[in-house]
Amino acid sequence: MLSTRDLAAGYDDRTVIDGLDVDLPADAFTVIVGPNACGKSTLLRTMARLLTPRRGTVLLDGEAIRDLPTRAVARRLGVLPQSPLVPEGVTVADLVGRGRQPYQRWWRQWSDTDEAAVREAMVLADVESLADRAVDTLSGGQRQRVWIAMTLAQDTEALLLDEPTTFLDLAHQVEVLDLLHRLRVERGRTVVAVLHDLNQAARYADHLIAMRSGTVVAAGPPREILTVDLVHDVFGLDCVVVPCPVTGAPLVVPTLRTPSLMKGSPCAAESSPLSPSPPSVPA
Repeated sequence: MLSTRDLAAGYDDRTVIDGLDVDLPADAFTVIVGPNACGKSTLLRTMARLLTPRRGTVLLDGEAIRDLPTRAVARRLGVLPQSPLVPEGVTVADLVGRGRQPYQRWWRQWSDTDEAAVREAMVLADVESLADRAVDTLSGGQRQRVWIAMTLAQDTEALLLDEPTTFLDLAHQVEVLDLLHRLRVERGRTVVAVLHDLNQAARYADHLIAMRSGTVVAAGPPREILTVDLVHDVFGLDCVVVPCPVTGAPLVVPTLRTPSLMKGSPCAAESSPLSPSPPSVPA
């Protein structure tokens, strides 16, 4: 279980979160949502020890994470930050293999266990066919799946992922989120992710945290907290919330601001001042 107490963090002279108390349940898929610059990534980076708090503490199973050895934390928390840097010339297999570094010692080098963990991670992330390719030659979506594979190879109790679906097309977004869901259900992993898509968050999350301006506005199961009022309060968006026809999870449908989009409305393109004039036909 990850939690924060009186947490304050930020960048340079700007404080982003201040006095934040958050509890992330173990063996659950937690998704953090909110508008841009509301503190989602700052919270995740601070919990992952990528950002030093200005005040307060992060607790891992009740222990202050700053007091735990780095290698011990790396065996328990797998972290995928936003836009990680790719080492020049490294292959996919080599990069995924770096997820096994917390298990290496001078008396224990690469083993069959490491090899199996890397192979399984590449299969799960659907990058095994890219094993011998240089990472810097891949598309953005392919690179993202390679980084996810490296995090999986680390074989930790918990995964912290900052916008893991960035650069991915819709099919691969669903594949990645399905994979994270299976890791939670079938292997008891704790998963924490920052997502921008509110409907994907509602579909996959066991525990939803909605943030605004560095504070937590609401936290709990999506079916209990994701309401019209919450969406308006957090995002300033008017909407209706209906059950998803596939999962029954809350589905956020923005209300129309453009009347011509209304179902059954006549097309106004011909009268639109933005519509191009029809080409003239020579006599």
